[in-house]
Amino acid sequence: MADIELQSYYPDVTGIIQDTTHLFDAVVHFREIMMMYDCAAREIRTKFEVLNSDFSVRYNRNPIEVIKTRVKQPVSLFRKIKERGLPLDEDTLMHGIHDIAGVRVVCSFIDDIYRLARLIAGQDDITIVEIKDYIQHPKPNGYRSLHLIVQVPVFFADQTRDMTVEVQIRTMAMDFWASLDHELHYKKRADRNVNLEDVEKKLAQSAEIIAETDRRMQEIRSEIYGENGSSSDLRKDLLKDLKDL
Repeated sequence: MADIELQSYYPDVTGIIQDTTHLFDAVVHFREIMMMYDCAAREIRTKFEVLNSDFSVRYNRNPIEVIKTRVKQPVSLFRKIKERGLPLDEDTLMHGIHDIAGVRVVCSFIDDIYRLARLIAGQDDITIVEIKDYIQHPKPNGYRSLHLIVQVPVFFADQTRDMTVEVQIRTMAMDFWASLDHELHYKKRADRNVNLEDVEKKLAQSAEIIAETDRRMQEIRSEIYGENGSSSDLRKDLLKDLKDL
């Protein structure tokens, strides 16, 4: 079963794994690596849950609405490795692909995105590898979110490994748009009668409307609570903190 599965997703695997014994060892080792990534995602999730609980007690509010974790499925992972022309080995799995483990954090307001990112980045055991601000600089299709690639030490029975996790922090409105875009992404390409250019244009327009709604809700919240500062200020603080780390 494993032989068929690996060969169907990654045909070149037959040149890497020569016999059943090696195949078994490779599958076991692959499962071990995926377990490590799952544990890393849970470590990061716990950190955000702690911050959310702390905010609840200290400030009587929860900045986080939803936290989701995931580990890439083998099909998607092998396809990505092959597309990048990388070897199917431990070095690629541990260092070549940065989004094998993912954590998605959904907030109510834009300000909370940068506030939470700054708090996570400032923790002693977190290393920021990369930051991509698709809120400040949206993708052409309208996608918005703050992406952080982080490393966190995970303590296993016989070793400690620094594991890489991709963190996406976005508002509920951004998450709503991204979820629908993901769903329509496959449908609009499967149906040859769909005008893809027209669909892309409408999705981009919808993203702008949602972004404007996010900005208005942030303004209303600031008026009600009399909060100082802005999302722009918080973003600058985050970037400054990253330079100082």
